[in-house]
Amino acid sequence: MDERSLLLMLGLFLGVLVAAQIGALMAQRRVAMQQITMQERLDGRIDKLSQKLAEYQQSNIRMGEEVLALREKLNQLENKQQRLEQQDVQTMPYNQASRLVSMGASLDDLMQACGLSRSEAELMLKLHGNKG
Repeated sequence: MDERSLLLMLGLFLGVLVAAQIGALMAQRRVAMQQITMQERLDGRIDKLSQKLAEYQQSNIRMGEEVLALREKLNQLENKQQRLEQQDVQTMPYNQASRLVSMGASLDDLMQACGLSRSEAELMLKLHGNKG
């Protein structure tokens, strides 16, 4: 091989090498652009997910506040129920005595069954006794 052929082959080799290098650079640039595009998409999705997470957190806070309000209302209702039950216990002998009087119970029956004093039993008989 002569010097001219060698230079020609070397030139051809360098041309192929430069073309390959340019192709690799273009491919690398395309991959970089794809990565940028994908990163932008991911950033957008992360922003949307962050927004949804913030909405869920606010929703949970509101639900927690509502649960606390319901607990407070439940406590109030329980206290009211206890007061009503205590009132009912205190008036039970008189309610029972009233029923017994309507069934014809005597003074001694009222004193014994309801634990009333003589004057209480007499009063119950006068209030709830037969009026006719």
